[in-house]
Amino acid sequence: MIDIRFHTLPNGRRVAYRHVPGASPAVLFLPGYMSDMAGGKASAVLDWAVARGRACLLLDYSGCGASEGEFGDGTLSRWRDEVLALIGALCPGPVVLVGSSMGGWLMLLVALAIPERVAGLVGIAAAPDFTDWGMSDADKALLAAGTVLWHDNPYGAKPTPTYPGFWADGQAKLLLGGGLALTCPVRLLHGQRDPDVPWEISLRLAAALRSRDVRVTLIKDGDHRLSRDSDIALLLGTLDSLTAG
Repeated sequence: MIDIRFHTLPNGRRVAYRHVPGASPAVLFLPGYMSDMAGGKASAVLDWAVARGRACLLLDYSGCGASEGEFGDGTLSRWRDEVLALIGALCPGPVVLVGSSMGGWLMLLVALAIPERVAGLVGIAAAPDFTDWGMSDADKALLAAGTVLWHDNPYGAKPTPTYPGFWADGQAKLLLGGGLALTCPVRLLHGQRDPDVPWEISLRLAAALRSRDVRVTLIKDGDHRLSRDSDIALLLGTLDSLTAG
């Protein structure tokens, strides 16, 4: 495993990352909500890059994994800016962004900030706008009033929190209602047995993108995580095709 290092932001906060130099474009993996770079998909992407001599960057958002900070202070804006800072410091050439679940929303926000740098996007159960379609009107009212929400977590023992600051920032960054001025190749992978992010979200995202090179792959028996060996093989094969040549 590549050693964890830390990038210090101008405000003094340190963000943990793993980085290997190599051929361009560099591949960046953006994990989901309350996830980190130790996950199976992130590790598989790093191993894939090392085997091919390709540059790769993994990171933990502030408040997650090995990074400093409190998770409750995290927002899409803060985490987007952390990703952009690491790209600026470590990735001089073009990049391919891989975003899992919430990371799929984040990859779009990063790409919109630096469209000239992005050579491709890969969404894994991408979840743009989940603060909107993923919340009931009652939950939205509680969040707007400043209440922290807690929901059952099927992937861990502790419940999952949603903080008012994260929700409000997400509501200010909704993307699916208009066109997305991104023209790079985009690949969207989504399981049709995903209980968390409806697979139709990937179709809505495909329709919103300006790019003419967008492909949606639906895995009929795939769940939200898409972390089975066959799912990982599909992801890595997608990266092979996007970075060839």
